[in-house]
Amino acid sequence: MHSDNASPGRGYHSVHKIGGTSMADTKAVLENIFLGKRSRQQIYGRIFVVSAYSGFTDLLLENKKTGEPGVFHLYAGSDSDWAWGDALTAVADQMYRRNREIFGSSPEQKIADAFIRERIEGTRSCLMDLHRLCAFGHFKLQEHLDTVREMLSALGELHSAHNTVLLLKKEGVNAVLVDLSGWRDPDSLNLDERITQALAGRDLARELPIVTGYAQAQDGMMRRYGRGYSEVTFSRIAYVTKAREAVIHKEYHLSSGDPKIIGADRVRPIGRTNYDVADQLSNMGMEAIHPRAAKALRQRGIPLRVVNTFEPDHPGTAIEDGWLPDTTGPEIITGISSAMEIEVFDQDHVGQPGSEEPIVTALSRFKIPTVTKSINANCVTHYVTAPLKQVRRAIAVIEAARPEAKIRTQKVAIVSVIGARLDAAPLFSEAVAALQKGGVRPLASICPSRAVDLQFVLSEEDYEKAIRLLHHALMEERAARSASTLAA
Repeated sequence: MHSDNASPGRGYHSVHKIGGTSMADTKAVLENIFLGKRSRQQIYGRIFVVSAYSGFTDLLLENKKTGEPGVFHLYAGSDSDWAWGDALTAVADQMYRRNREIFGSSPEQKIADAFIRERIEGTRSCLMDLHRLCAFGHFKLQEHLDTVREMLSALGELHSAHNTVLLLKKEGVNAVLVDLSGWRDPDSLNLDERITQALAGRDLARELPIVTGYAQAQDGMMRRYGRGYSEVTFSRIAYVTKAREAVIHKEYHLSSGDPKIIGADRVRPIGRTNYDVADQLSNMGMEAIHPRAAKALRQRGIPLRVVNTFEPDHPGTAIEDGWLPDTTGPEIITGISSAMEIEVFDQDHVGQPGSEEPIVTALSRFKIPTVTKSINANCVTHYVTAPLKQVRRAIAVIEAARPEAKIRTQKVAIVSVIGARLDAAPLFSEAVAALQKGGVRPLASICPSRAVDLQFVLSEEDYEKAIRLLHHALMEERAARSASTLAA
Protein backbone atom coordinates (compact mmCIF):
# COMPACT_ATOMS: atom_id res chain seq x y z
CA MET A 1 0.00 0.00 0.00
CA HIS A 2 1.42 3.38 -0.91
CA SER A 3 0.53 6.94 -1.75
CA ASP A 4 2.52 9.96 -2.79
CA ASN A 5 0.76 12.01 -0.07
CA ALA A 6 1.36 9.71 2.91
CA SER A 7 3.66 10.92 5.67
CA PRO A 8 6.29 8.59 7.15
CA GLY A 9 4.66 8.53 10.62
CA ARG A 10 0.95 8.47 9.83
CA GLY A 11 -0.99 7.86 6.64
CA TYR A 12 -3.13 10.59 5.13
CA HIS A 13 -5.93 8.08 4.66
CA SER A 14 -8.87 7.09 6.84
CA VAL A 15 -10.33 3.63 7.50
CA HIS A 16 -14.12 3.22 7.60
CA LYS A 17 -16.45 0.48 8.80
CA ILE A 18 -20.08 0.26 7.67
CA GLY A 19 -22.53 -1.65 9.88
CA GLY A 20 -24.98 -4.24 8.62
CA THR A 21 -28.14 -2.17 9.05
CA SER A 22 -26.56 0.68 7.11
CA MET A 23 -25.34 -1.70 4.40
CA ALA A 24 -28.92 -2.89 3.91
CA ASP A 25 -29.86 0.61 2.68
CA THR A 26 -27.74 0.48 -0.47
CA LYS A 27 -28.89 3.82 -1.84
CA ALA A 28 -28.12 5.74 1.35
CA VAL A 29 -24.69 4.14 1.68
CA LEU A 30 -23.83 4.94 -1.93
CA GLU A 31 -25.05 8.54 -1.79
CA ASN A 32 -24.11 9.49 1.77
CA ILE A 33 -20.88 7.59 2.40
CA PHE A 34 -19.14 6.65 -0.84
CA LEU A 35 -20.09 9.48 -3.19
CA GLY A 36 -22.06 12.34 -1.67
CA LYS A 37 -20.73 15.81 -2.42
CA ARG A 38 -17.17 14.56 -2.86
CA SER A 39 -15.03 15.30 -5.87
CA ARG A 40 -13.52 12.32 -7.66
CA GLN A 41 -10.25 12.91 -5.84
CA GLN A 42 -11.98 13.06 -2.44
CA ILE A 43 -13.60 9.67 -3.02
CA TYR A 44 -10.19 8.04 -2.64
CA GLY A 45 -7.80 8.11 0.31
CA ARG A 46 -10.17 5.80 2.23
CA ILE A 47 -10.36 2.09 3.03
CA PHE A 48 -13.79 0.57 3.70
CA VAL A 49 -14.52 -2.51 5.79
CA VAL A 50 -18.07 -3.74 5.23
CA SER A 51 -20.37 -5.91 7.33
CA ALA A 52 -22.83 -8.39 5.89
CA TYR A 53 -26.24 -7.04 4.96
CA SER A 54 -28.46 -7.01 8.04
CA GLY A 55 -29.84 -10.46 8.90
CA PHE A 56 -27.54 -12.60 6.75
CA THR A 57 -25.09 -13.57 9.49
CA ASP A 58 -28.10 -14.64 11.58
CA LEU A 59 -29.16 -16.95 8.74
CA LEU A 60 -25.65 -18.34 8.36
CA LEU A 61 -24.94 -18.88 12.08
CA GLU A 62 -27.86 -18.29 14.45
CA ASN A 63 -30.18 -15.42 15.28
CA LYS A 64 -28.24 -13.22 17.68
CA LYS A 65 -31.32 -12.22 19.66
CA THR A 66 -33.60 -15.25 19.58
CA GLY A 67 -31.04 -18.06 19.19
CA GLU A 68 -32.97 -19.52 16.24
CA PRO A 69 -30.55 -21.88 14.46
CA GLY A 70 -28.96 -20.95 11.18
CA VAL A 71 -26.87 -23.09 8.83
CA PHE A 72 -24.06 -23.56 11.35
CA HIS A 73 -26.21 -24.78 14.22
CA LEU A 74 -28.14 -27.11 11.92
CA TYR A 75 -24.86 -28.52 10.61
CA ALA A 76 -23.36 -28.90 14.08
CA GLY A 77 -26.42 -30.58 15.56
CA SER A 78 -27.69 -32.81 12.75
CA ASP A 79 -26.70 -36.19 11.38
CA SER A 80 -28.50 -35.37 8.12
CA ASP A 81 -27.36 -33.22 5.22
CA TRP A 82 -30.93 -32.15 4.52
CA ALA A 83 -31.56 -29.60 7.29
CA TRP A 84 -28.36 -27.60 6.95
CA GLY A 85 -28.22 -28.10 3.19
CA ASP A 86 -31.73 -26.72 2.75
CA ALA A 87 -30.86 -23.81 5.05
CA LEU A 88 -27.77 -23.01 2.96
CA THR A 89 -29.90 -23.10 -0.20
CA ALA A 90 -32.35 -20.70 1.47
CA VAL A 91 -29.48 -18.31 2.29
CA ALA A 92 -28.33 -18.44 -1.35
CA ASP A 93 -31.87 -17.66 -2.52
CA GLN A 94 -31.99 -14.67 -0.17
CA MET A 95 -28.65 -13.46 -1.55
CA TYR A 96 -29.88 -13.78 -5.14
CA ARG A 97 -33.04 -11.88 -4.17
CA ARG A 98 -30.90 -9.15 -2.63
CA ASN A 99 -28.83 -8.98 -5.82
CA ARG A 100 -31.99 -8.48 -7.91
CA GLU A 101 -33.14 -5.69 -5.57
CA ILE A 102 -29.83 -3.89 -6.02
CA PHE A 103 -29.00 -4.53 -9.69
CA GLY A 104 -32.31 -5.44 -11.32
CA SER A 105 -31.68 -7.51 -14.43
CA SER A 106 -28.45 -5.72 -15.34
CA PRO A 107 -25.15 -7.47 -16.25
CA GLU A 108 -23.94 -6.72 -12.70
CA GLN A 109 -26.74 -8.90 -11.31
CA LYS A 110 -25.49 -11.90 -13.31
CA ILE A 111 -21.92 -11.28 -12.11
CA ALA A 112 -23.11 -10.97 -8.50
CA ASP A 113 -25.12 -14.21 -8.73
CA ALA A 114 -22.24 -16.13 -10.31
CA PHE A 115 -19.86 -14.97 -7.56
CA ILE A 116 -22.20 -16.06 -4.78
CA ARG A 117 -23.06 -19.35 -6.50
CA GLU A 118 -19.39 -20.28 -6.71
CA ARG A 119 -18.79 -19.51 -3.00
CA ILE A 120 -22.00 -21.12 -1.74
CA GLU A 121 -21.53 -24.33 -3.71
CA GLY A 122 -17.85 -24.49 -2.82
CA THR A 123 -18.81 -24.21 0.85
CA ARG A 124 -21.53 -26.82 0.46
CA SER A 125 -19.11 -29.25 -1.17
CA CYS A 126 -16.55 -28.70 1.60
CA LEU A 127 -19.11 -29.27 4.37
CA MET A 128 -20.46 -32.44 2.71
CA ASP A 129 -16.94 -33.83 2.40
CA LEU A 130 -16.27 -33.05 6.07
CA HIS A 131 -19.54 -34.74 7.08
CA ARG A 132 -18.56 -37.89 5.14
CA LEU A 133 -15.05 -37.85 6.59
CA CYS A 134 -16.40 -37.62 10.13
CA ALA A 135 -18.47 -40.74 9.55
CA PHE A 136 -15.18 -42.56 10.24
CA GLY A 137 -14.27 -42.95 13.89
CA HIS A 138 -10.84 -41.34 13.57
CA PHE A 139 -12.35 -37.94 12.70
CA LYS A 140 -14.59 -36.01 15.09
CA LEU A 141 -16.88 -33.29 13.74
CA GLN A 142 -16.68 -31.39 17.04
CA GLU A 143 -12.97 -30.76 16.43
CA HIS A 144 -13.73 -28.92 13.18
CA LEU A 145 -16.78 -26.88 14.14
CA ASP A 146 -14.85 -23.69 14.93
CA THR A 147 -13.44 -23.75 11.39
CA VAL A 148 -16.90 -24.43 9.92
CA ARG A 149 -18.29 -21.44 11.82
CA GLU A 150 -15.51 -19.24 10.46
CA MET A 151 -16.09 -20.43 6.91
CA LEU A 152 -19.84 -19.81 7.02
CA SER A 153 -19.56 -16.39 8.66
CA ALA A 154 -17.30 -15.19 5.81
CA LEU A 155 -20.05 -15.63 3.20
CA GLY A 156 -22.10 -12.65 4.42
CA GLU A 157 -19.28 -10.13 4.15
CA LEU A 158 -18.12 -11.54 0.81
CA HIS A 159 -21.62 -10.99 -0.57
CA SER A 160 -21.89 -7.36 0.54
CA ALA A 161 -18.29 -6.45 -0.34
CA HIS A 162 -18.48 -7.88 -3.87
CA ASN A 163 -21.81 -6.14 -4.52
CA THR A 164 -20.40 -2.85 -3.25
CA VAL A 165 -17.48 -3.07 -5.67
CA LEU A 166 -19.87 -3.72 -8.57
CA LEU A 167 -22.03 -0.74 -7.58
CA LEU A 168 -19.07 1.61 -7.31
CA LYS A 169 -17.57 0.48 -10.61
CA LYS A 170 -20.93 1.19 -12.22
CA GLU A 171 -20.53 4.77 -10.92
CA GLY A 172 -17.07 5.04 -12.44
CA VAL A 173 -15.18 4.55 -9.16
CA ASN A 174 -12.03 2.42 -9.23
CA ALA A 175 -13.15 0.14 -6.40
CA VAL A 176 -11.26 -3.08 -5.67
CA LEU A 177 -12.37 -6.12 -3.67
CA VAL A 178 -9.98 -7.03 -0.86
CA ASP A 179 -10.96 -10.55 0.18
CA LEU A 180 -9.51 -11.42 3.59
CA SER A 181 -11.53 -14.64 3.91
CA GLY A 182 -8.64 -16.92 2.97
CA TRP A 183 -10.72 -18.72 0.33
CA ARG A 184 -8.52 -21.46 -1.17
CA ASP A 185 -5.46 -19.75 0.34
CA PRO A 186 -2.89 -22.35 1.48
CA ASP A 187 -0.98 -19.84 3.63
CA SER A 188 -1.56 -19.75 7.39
CA LEU A 189 -1.25 -16.10 8.41
CA ASN A 190 -2.02 -14.06 11.48
CA LEU A 191 -4.40 -11.13 11.08
CA ASP A 192 -1.76 -8.43 10.63
CA GLU A 193 0.10 -10.52 8.05
CA ARG A 194 -3.10 -11.19 6.08
CA ILE A 195 -3.97 -7.47 6.06
CA THR A 196 -0.46 -6.45 5.03
CA GLN A 197 -0.37 -9.02 2.23
CA ALA A 198 -3.84 -8.11 0.92
CA LEU A 199 -3.19 -4.35 0.85
CA ALA A 200 0.37 -4.52 -0.48
CA GLY A 201 0.79 -2.36 -3.56
CA ARG A 202 -2.60 -0.65 -3.28
CA ASP A 203 -2.52 2.98 -4.35
CA LEU A 204 -5.05 4.72 -2.11
CA ALA A 205 -4.90 7.89 -4.18
CA ARG A 206 -6.36 6.01 -7.16
CA GLU A 207 -8.06 2.95 -5.71
CA LEU A 208 -10.90 2.47 -3.24
CA PRO A 209 -10.41 -0.84 -1.36
CA ILE A 210 -13.61 -2.56 -0.19
CA VAL A 211 -12.53 -5.08 2.45
CA THR A 212 -14.46 -8.04 3.83
CA GLY A 213 -15.29 -7.63 7.51
CA TYR A 214 -14.38 -11.26 8.09
CA ALA A 215 -10.68 -12.13 7.91
CA GLN A 216 -9.22 -15.63 8.11
CA ALA A 217 -6.45 -15.73 10.71
CA GLN A 218 -4.42 -18.43 12.44
CA ASP A 219 -6.14 -18.17 15.81
CA GLY A 220 -9.67 -17.74 14.43
CA MET A 221 -11.54 -14.43 14.37
CA MET A 222 -14.90 -15.87 15.39
CA ARG A 223 -13.36 -17.96 18.14
CA ARG A 224 -11.58 -14.98 19.69
CA TYR A 225 -13.99 -12.11 19.08
CA GLY A 226 -17.40 -13.65 18.43
CA ARG A 227 -19.73 -11.61 16.25
CA GLY A 228 -17.61 -8.48 16.78
CA TYR A 229 -14.90 -9.72 14.41
CA SER A 230 -15.55 -7.12 11.68
CA GLU A 231 -14.73 -4.26 14.06
CA VAL A 232 -11.48 -6.00 15.01
CA THR A 233 -10.61 -6.32 11.31
CA PHE A 234 -11.41 -2.63 10.88
CA SER A 235 -9.24 -1.54 13.81
CA ARG A 236 -6.28 -3.71 12.83
CA ILE A 237 -6.37 -2.28 9.29
CA ALA A 238 -6.25 1.22 10.80
CA TYR A 239 -3.41 0.10 13.09
CA VAL A 240 -1.34 -1.68 10.43
CA THR A 241 -1.74 1.10 7.83
CA LYS A 242 -1.25 3.91 10.41
CA ALA A 243 -4.46 5.67 9.45
CA ARG A 244 -5.04 9.27 10.48
CA GLU A 245 -8.62 8.48 11.55
CA ALA A 246 -11.02 5.56 11.98
CA VAL A 247 -14.73 6.06 11.24
CA ILE A 248 -17.70 3.80 12.02
CA HIS A 249 -20.92 4.42 10.09
CA LYS A 250 -24.02 3.32 12.03
CA GLU A 251 -27.75 3.74 11.54
CA TYR A 252 -27.94 6.04 14.58
CA HIS A 253 -25.92 8.65 16.44
CA LEU A 254 -24.04 7.77 19.60
CA SER A 255 -26.57 9.67 21.71
CA SER A 256 -27.37 10.46 25.33
CA GLY A 257 -30.00 7.70 25.33
CA ASP A 258 -32.13 5.43 23.20
CA PRO A 259 -34.43 7.68 21.13
CA LYS A 260 -36.95 4.83 20.83
CA ILE A 261 -37.42 4.88 24.61
CA ILE A 262 -36.76 8.51 25.47
CA GLY A 263 -37.90 10.26 22.30
CA ALA A 264 -35.81 11.50 19.37
CA ASP A 265 -36.49 15.13 20.33
CA ARG A 266 -35.06 14.66 23.84
CA VAL A 267 -31.77 12.89 23.15
CA ARG A 268 -28.66 14.51 21.75
CA PRO A 269 -25.46 13.21 20.12
CA ILE A 270 -22.63 12.93 22.64
CA GLY A 271 -20.24 14.83 20.35
CA ARG A 272 -16.99 13.89 22.06
CA THR A 273 -15.85 11.32 24.60
CA ASN A 274 -13.04 8.85 25.33
CA TYR A 275 -12.31 5.14 25.03
CA ASP A 276 -13.17 4.45 28.69
CA VAL A 277 -16.76 5.41 27.89
CA ALA A 278 -16.69 3.30 24.72
CA ASP A 279 -15.66 0.26 26.79
CA GLN A 280 -18.50 0.79 29.26
CA LEU A 281 -20.98 1.03 26.40
CA SER A 282 -19.68 -2.29 25.08
CA ASN A 283 -20.22 -3.82 28.51
CA MET A 284 -23.87 -2.74 28.29
CA GLY A 285 -24.28 -4.28 24.85
CA MET A 286 -24.41 -0.87 23.14
CA GLU A 287 -21.17 -1.12 21.26
CA ALA A 288 -19.62 2.03 19.90
CA ILE A 289 -16.74 -0.31 19.09
CA HIS A 290 -15.70 -3.78 20.24
CA PRO A 291 -13.35 -3.35 23.23
CA ARG A 292 -10.63 -5.46 21.60
CA ALA A 293 -10.92 -3.26 18.52
CA ALA A 294 -10.66 -0.09 20.60
CA LYS A 295 -7.41 -1.35 22.13
CA ALA A 296 -5.58 -1.27 18.78
CA LEU A 297 -6.74 2.27 18.03
CA ARG A 298 -5.69 3.45 21.50
CA GLN A 299 -2.25 1.88 21.10
CA ARG A 300 -1.66 3.71 17.83
CA GLY A 301 -3.26 6.96 19.02
CA ILE A 302 -5.84 6.88 16.22
CA PRO A 303 -9.01 8.88 16.96
CA LEU A 304 -12.35 7.24 16.23
CA ARG A 305 -15.54 8.88 14.98
CA VAL A 306 -19.00 7.31 15.13
CA VAL A 307 -21.29 8.90 12.54
CA ASN A 308 -24.87 8.48 11.38
CA THR A 309 -25.17 7.04 7.87
CA PHE A 310 -28.39 8.97 7.30
CA GLU A 311 -27.05 12.37 8.43
CA PRO A 312 -23.92 12.73 6.29
CA ASP A 313 -23.34 16.41 7.18
CA HIS A 314 -23.28 15.76 10.94
CA PRO A 315 -19.76 15.33 12.42
CA GLY A 316 -20.94 12.56 14.78
CA THR A 317 -19.07 11.70 17.97
CA ALA A 318 -15.29 11.75 18.30
CA ILE A 319 -13.69 9.19 20.65
CA GLU A 320 -10.14 9.99 21.75
CA ASP A 321 -7.82 8.37 24.23
CA GLY A 322 -7.41 10.37 27.44
CA TRP A 323 -9.84 13.14 26.53
CA LEU A 324 -11.82 14.58 29.46
CA PRO A 325 -14.62 17.16 29.41
CA ASP A 326 -14.19 20.49 31.20
CA THR A 327 -17.08 19.76 33.54
CA THR A 328 -18.25 16.66 35.36
CA GLY A 329 -21.46 14.91 34.46
CA PRO A 330 -23.08 11.96 32.68
CA GLU A 331 -22.96 11.53 28.93
CA ILE A 332 -25.31 8.63 28.27
CA ILE A 333 -28.03 6.60 29.97
CA THR A 334 -28.22 3.06 28.63
CA GLY A 335 -28.64 -0.51 29.80
CA ILE A 336 -29.64 -4.10 29.23
CA SER A 337 -33.36 -4.79 29.24
CA SER A 338 -33.04 -8.52 29.95
CA ALA A 339 -30.30 -10.04 32.10
CA MET A 340 -30.06 -12.82 34.65
CA GLU A 341 -29.12 -12.62 38.33
CA ILE A 342 -27.17 -15.60 39.70
CA GLU A 343 -26.90 -15.33 43.49
CA VAL A 344 -24.72 -17.91 45.24
CA PHE A 345 -25.03 -17.93 49.05
CA ASP A 346 -22.50 -20.11 50.87
CA GLN A 347 -21.32 -19.61 54.44
CA ASP A 348 -18.09 -21.41 53.57
CA HIS A 349 -17.16 -18.37 51.46
CA VAL A 350 -16.29 -16.39 54.57
CA GLY A 351 -12.55 -15.78 54.76
CA GLN A 352 -11.74 -18.30 52.04
CA PRO A 353 -9.47 -16.97 49.24
CA GLY A 354 -10.55 -18.24 45.83
CA SER A 355 -14.00 -19.27 46.99
CA GLU A 356 -15.52 -17.57 43.92
CA GLU A 357 -13.40 -19.61 41.52
CA PRO A 358 -15.99 -22.39 40.83
CA ILE A 359 -18.54 -19.74 39.85
CA VAL A 360 -16.18 -17.91 37.51
CA THR A 361 -14.96 -21.20 36.02
CA ALA A 362 -18.53 -22.33 35.27
CA LEU A 363 -19.48 -19.03 33.65
CA SER A 364 -16.30 -19.08 31.57
CA ARG A 365 -16.86 -22.69 30.50
CA PHE A 366 -20.25 -21.83 29.03
CA LYS A 367 -19.10 -18.48 27.65
CA ILE A 368 -21.45 -16.44 29.83
CA PRO A 369 -20.32 -12.80 30.15
CA THR A 370 -20.68 -11.03 33.49
CA VAL A 371 -21.96 -7.47 33.11
CA THR A 372 -21.48 -6.58 36.77
CA LYS A 373 -21.34 -8.33 40.14
CA SER A 374 -21.51 -7.79 43.88
CA ILE A 375 -19.85 -9.72 46.70
CA ASN A 376 -19.92 -9.80 50.48
CA ALA A 377 -18.83 -12.26 53.18
CA ASN A 378 -20.97 -15.19 52.12
CA CYS A 379 -22.78 -14.17 48.95
CA VAL A 380 -21.55 -13.69 45.39
CA THR A 381 -23.98 -12.35 42.79
CA HIS A 382 -23.25 -12.22 39.07
CA TYR A 383 -25.46 -10.35 36.63
CA VAL A 384 -25.03 -12.01 33.26
CA THR A 385 -26.35 -11.98 29.70
CA ALA A 386 -26.80 -15.36 28.02
CA PRO A 387 -29.57 -17.70 26.83
CA LEU A 388 -31.37 -19.44 29.71
CA LYS A 389 -30.13 -22.86 28.54
CA GLN A 390 -26.50 -21.77 29.00
CA VAL A 391 -27.23 -20.26 32.40
CA ARG A 392 -28.88 -23.48 33.59
CA ARG A 393 -25.88 -25.53 32.50
CA ALA A 394 -23.54 -23.23 34.40
CA ILE A 395 -25.70 -23.40 37.51
CA ALA A 396 -25.62 -27.21 37.39
CA VAL A 397 -21.82 -27.09 37.38
CA ILE A 398 -21.76 -24.60 40.28
CA GLU A 399 -24.15 -26.79 42.28
CA ALA A 400 -21.92 -29.80 41.75
CA ALA A 401 -18.86 -27.86 42.88
CA ARG A 402 -20.66 -26.16 45.82
CA PRO A 403 -23.34 -28.64 47.03
CA GLU A 404 -23.87 -26.70 50.27
CA ALA A 405 -24.56 -23.42 48.46
CA LYS A 406 -28.01 -21.94 47.93
CA ILE A 407 -28.38 -20.60 44.41
CA ARG A 408 -31.11 -18.18 43.43
CA THR A 409 -31.79 -16.81 39.97
CA GLN A 410 -34.18 -14.24 38.56
CA LYS A 411 -34.59 -12.15 35.45
CA VAL A 412 -33.52 -8.53 35.87
CA ALA A 413 -32.65 -5.39 33.92
CA ILE A 414 -29.50 -3.28 34.29
CA VAL A 415 -29.39 0.48 33.74
CA SER A 416 -26.11 2.39 33.61
CA VAL A 417 -25.16 6.05 33.86
CA ILE A 418 -21.93 6.55 31.91
CA GLY A 419 -19.57 9.51 31.51
CA ALA A 420 -15.89 10.28 30.98
CA ARG A 421 -15.82 12.39 34.13
CA LEU A 422 -18.54 11.47 36.59
CA ASP A 423 -18.79 13.14 39.97
CA ALA A 424 -19.85 9.76 41.27
CA ALA A 425 -20.95 10.33 44.90
CA PRO A 426 -23.42 13.22 44.44
CA LEU A 427 -24.55 11.82 41.08
CA PHE A 428 -25.31 8.47 42.71
CA SER A 429 -27.55 10.18 45.29
CA GLU A 430 -29.27 12.18 42.56
CA ALA A 431 -29.87 9.05 40.49
CA VAL A 432 -31.31 7.08 43.42
CA ALA A 433 -33.59 10.01 44.31
CA ALA A 434 -34.86 10.21 40.71
CA LEU A 435 -35.65 6.49 40.66
CA GLN A 436 -37.39 6.56 44.03
CA LYS A 437 -39.42 9.62 43.09
CA GLY A 438 -40.59 7.79 39.97
CA GLY A 439 -41.55 4.68 41.93
CA VAL A 440 -38.65 2.48 40.81
CA ARG A 441 -36.86 0.48 43.50
CA PRO A 442 -33.33 -0.71 42.63
CA LEU A 443 -32.62 -4.34 43.53
CA ALA A 444 -28.89 -3.57 43.64
CA SER A 445 -26.57 -0.69 42.84
CA ILE A 446 -22.87 -0.50 41.99
CA CYS A 447 -20.73 2.64 42.16
CA PRO A 448 -17.23 1.71 40.89
CA SER A 449 -14.25 3.70 42.13
CA ARG A 450 -13.02 4.54 38.61
CA ALA A 451 -15.97 6.95 38.29
CA VAL A 452 -16.85 6.14 34.69
CA ASP A 453 -20.22 4.52 35.35
CA LEU A 454 -22.98 3.83 37.87
CA GLN A 455 -25.09 0.69 37.58
CA PHE A 456 -28.58 -0.11 38.86
CA VAL A 457 -30.16 -3.55 38.82
CA LEU A 458 -33.95 -3.41 38.47
CA SER A 459 -36.98 -5.50 37.74
CA GLU A 460 -37.37 -6.09 34.00
CA GLU A 461 -40.70 -4.23 33.91
CA ASP A 462 -39.01 -1.08 35.28
CA TYR A 463 -36.34 -0.90 32.58
CA GLU A 464 -37.77 1.69 30.19
CA LYS A 465 -39.27 3.75 33.01
CA ALA A 466 -35.86 3.89 34.74
CA ILE A 467 -34.14 4.95 31.50
CA ARG A 468 -36.60 7.81 31.06
CA LEU A 469 -36.40 8.90 34.72
CA LEU A 470 -32.60 8.98 34.78
CA HIS A 471 -32.30 10.70 31.41
CA HIS A 472 -34.77 13.37 32.47
CA ALA A 473 -33.10 14.01 35.86
CA LEU A 474 -29.43 13.62 34.96
CA MET A 475 -29.34 14.83 31.35
CA GLU A 476 -32.29 17.09 30.57
CA GLU A 477 -32.73 18.88 33.92
CA ARG A 478 -28.98 19.28 34.33
CA ALA A 479 -28.71 20.77 30.84
CA ALA A 480 -31.60 23.14 31.59
CA ARG A 481 -29.92 24.28 34.84
CA SER A 482 -26.62 24.80 33.05
CA ALA A 483 -28.32 26.86 30.31
CA SER A 484 -30.11 28.93 32.94
CA THR A 485 -26.84 29.61 34.76
CA LEU A 486 -25.13 30.70 31.55
CA ALA A 487 -28.06 32.97 30.64
CA ALA A 488 -27.89 34.61 34.04
